[in-house]
Order: sequence, then C-alpha cells, then structure tokens
Amino acid sequence: MQSNAIEVSDHPAEECGIFGVYGVSGAAGLIHRGLFSLQHRGQEGCGIVVSDGEHVRSHKGQGLVSEVFADPSVLPSDWNRGIGHVRYSTTGSTRIHNVQPLVVECVDGIWSLAHNGNLTNADKLRRMYQDAGAIFQTSTDSEVLVHILADPMYRRRPQRVARALAELHGAFSFLIMTKDCVMAARDPHGFRPLSIGRVGDGYVFASETCAMAQTGATYLRDVEPGELVTIDETGLHSSMFADPPEHKAHCVFEMVYFARPDSMVFGRNVHAVRMLYGACLAKEHPVEADIVIAVPDSGNSAALGYSRTSGIPFDFGFIRNHYIGRTFIMPQVEKRAASVDMKLAVLPEVVRGKRVVVVDDSIVRGTTIRHRVAWLRSAGAVEVHVRISCPPVAHPCFYGIDFPTREELIAGGQSVEEIREFIGADTLGYLSEEGLLSPFENAPDYCKACFSGVYPLDVEGQGDKSRHESLSPELPFQ
Repeated sequence: MQSNAIEVSDHPAEECGIFGVYGVSGAAGLIHRGLFSLQHRGQEGCGIVVSDGEHVRSHKGQGLVSEVFADPSVLPSDWNRGIGHVRYSTTGSTRIHNVQPLVVECVDGIWSLAHNGNLTNADKLRRMYQDAGAIFQTSTDSEVLVHILADPMYRRRPQRVARALAELHGAFSFLIMTKDCVMAARDPHGFRPLSIGRVGDGYVFASETCAMAQTGATYLRDVEPGELVTIDETGLHSSMFADPPEHKAHCVFEMVYFARPDSMVFGRNVHAVRMLYGACLAKEHPVEADIVIAVPDSGNSAALGYSRTSGIPFDFGFIRNHYIGRTFIMPQVEKRAASVDMKLAVLPEVVRGKRVVVVDDSIVRGTTIRHRVAWLRSAGAVEVHVRISCPPVAHPCFYGIDFPTREELIAGGQSVEEIREFIGADTLGYLSEEGLLSPFENAPDYCKACFSGVYPLDVEGQGDKSRHESLSPELPFQ
C-alpha cells in the first residue's frame, strides 16, 4: 500500500447531533448551548428552528455553531419550543439547503425535522415520490419523511406520524416539530442514541446526555427503540410505532469514538466503557514499554485504562491544539489535509529514549497513524507500539457512519501484520470483538457490522459507498 502525499482523516465520521426543547422560555438560547455541547458530532453546518405556538422562525448555515449564530438576535429570545441540528453529511452533499432542521409548509401547517442516522430505503422512497410528481429541495435522505407526512394517504390516517415512521428502514433518531408539539423517535433497532431530560416544567431531547448537563437539564430516560414521544401542552405522551426486534443494534462506535466521555449512551458512561477497553487491550496485547500515551482526545480514556492495568506509567506524548476542530468532520479533503499537521504536537521530552505505547480509538485508512508513528520516532522514541481500542474496521457502514468503501479501508484488504508494516510500528494490537462487547451484559444488542461484515438488517442493495453519495442528481441551484 503506497503512502499518500495528501493526508486525509484517519477516523470515522458520523453525521450529526440533535437537540430539542418544549415548554422552556428562551428555547433558542437553550438549543444554542445544547448544540455547542454536540459540536463534536458535526461541524459542517447547523441550524435552529423555534416557535411560539403560532409562528416559526429558522436560522441555519454552514460552519460551526459559534459562526452561524455569532449574532444571538437572529432568533426570538423568549419563544418556548424548538429543535436544533449539527451536521456532517453522509448522504447529500455540502450545500446550504441540506443543512437541517428542514422546514416545510404542508396543507395543515409548518413542519420541521432534524435527523441523526441514515435511511437505507430512502432511495426507493425518493424515486417513488418523484415518479408521482413530488419535488425535493435537498439531496438528503431525511427529506423523504417530509413527503410521507405530506402524503394524503398518511395525512388522513390516525397516528399519522407513527405510520410514516414505520415506513422508514435503517438508522434514525428524529426530532419533529409542529406548531403544537415537539416529537422524538428512534428506529426499532436503536442504532443512534436519543435521550429525554427535564428543565423546570419543560422538556429537552438530546443525542447525548452531555448536552443536558451543560444546559441545566435533568436526564430522565432514553427514547426507546421504536418509540414515538410527543410533548405538547397536555404533557408527555408515548406510543410505539414499531415492535423492537429480538435484538437491538446499538452502534458500538458511539462508545469507541463518537460520544463525549461524559455522556451516558445506551445506559452506560462512555468514559468508563473506554477505560475497560484499555484494560482489555493491556491483557490481550501486553508489551514491555516505558510509557503509555494517548492520541487525544478520543484515545485518552482507553490509554488510561491500558496504563492502570499494565502498570506502565501514563504520560502526555501528544498535545492537541484545541483551536483546530475534529479533523474527521471537515468535509473537504483539502481542509482535512491542511488541518491534520496542525492538530497535534509531539512532546520530545516525554518520548525521547522511551519505549512508547500509543493508544488510539481506530484506524480507517492508516495514513494519519502512520505519520504520528513517524513523528514519535523523529522525536526520539526508540520503540513505538500501537494499540487500537476496537477491532480492525474492514466493512462500510450503512447506518449513519461515514466509513469509506471497503477498498479505502486499510483493514478491508490488509492483514494486521501488513498494516503494522505500513504504519511503521514495532507492534500493532487491536481489541478483539470479544473485548469490544465485554463491558455489556446485553452484547447481542450492539451493532458491530463494520468489524464483522454481518449487518443487523437489510441494507436494500446498497453496495460500497463513497463519501457524499447523493440520493439524486445535484439540484441546479445553490
């Protein structure tokens, strides 16, 4: 495998985070803070839609939350309901009208929605509605739900939203707002996290509980797989739009990489799980070394677990520049390539003359970790032992993670020894699939298709994919 002259991100990417509010005055400000807490889930674009029960206001744009909402007066400060979204696209290209929440006007009023995940039957549904004359304004998979909700066949039925959601396949956590209510739903397999919290007499929804902690909300519970939660002036109401399968399919990569360490995801603290991953790595792949260092920030917890279990001291071999965003979510290759060298710096005084264990969360293409191993050697490390807190990523994901094609995945066609040789490490150890699932009593409820190639539900003929694969040709306007 040849070295690339231009380096791209060597981490997976996931598409977004969502945050919603009902019954709290100043909803726009609360959502704004919630999206800040979820910025790690997407920095390509963001948006907020708020309502006072009669009127709807929306503001969105490309870039970080701090950039899009630099002027806090763009939305009313006292309205009491709304939904927000931070985006990284896995379907639909990087264009302003693909930024969510989507806002549409149907015959019965304005609807808005925000989506985290990936719909595996979106292409089929899109073609069906286009053949019937429907016009799509975006190239995202999320928009198909709008067309189902507007379909007279569903609009005239009782339990309209539940019946529409039941038509969707794949991974989804949705927030939906009308002038009367805010709704939240998760797919029956529960791929993506979504939680409910309380603020005074109102409620919030968030992709991760870290957003609740930083907005003053009290965590209540998760939205259950297959559940539709509706909050209106009469309170919180719950119904099931689909029966959960025998086994759920929680995305284990939320634990490995995506979620913030201070979040509770699928009922488990992320930091604690990553510590266990590091401990398991130390048992599965021991080595004689002088220090353990992490690739920050997602490798920190696992590195600490490795250090405590192995007895090898933990130290800071890399220093992260926190003014550079997470490079995996910068959509253009050129931007990612320009950012990687600026993201981390090596501390030569820590690694010089040392046998170093480097703990990272994953290897996707292998280019980034290869450069970092070389940096450590240039700084004087005498040995570099790489430990990865998940198994080899060998298969693409169709449920909301932007893993590239199998040909682009280094583990898709290379053995562990070949990968070790390519990245230039003295040894390379991946966490086993058994170790990956060992923290969970309900191990069959976790999706590990990107490691095993065994998909928990039909991907409906989708083959290998490329980044920004659109569900339809590009629209002729920007």
